[in-house]
Amino acid sequence: MHDLVDYEARGIPSVMVASSEFVHAAQTQAEALGMPDLAAGSVFVPHPIQDATDEEMRVKARNAIDAILATLTT
Repeated sequence: MHDLVDYEARGIPSVMVASSEFVHAAQTQAEALGMPDLAAGSVFVPHPIQDATDEEMRVKARNAIDAILATLTT
């Protein structure tokens, strides 16, 4: 989240992509860093990630790409 705040402050569009397990943590961090909208614009993919197969990760990526692009371009 710290990197996203830095990028946004420099005018570089960014989006956080994380596991759905981290929704609350992202909200808390974004609020603490003074940019609560960053968490609202984050894209959360289904948890878990760590033990997902390559094909499961491809599915997660395909399902998330539209939301990622929309966040970066709006």
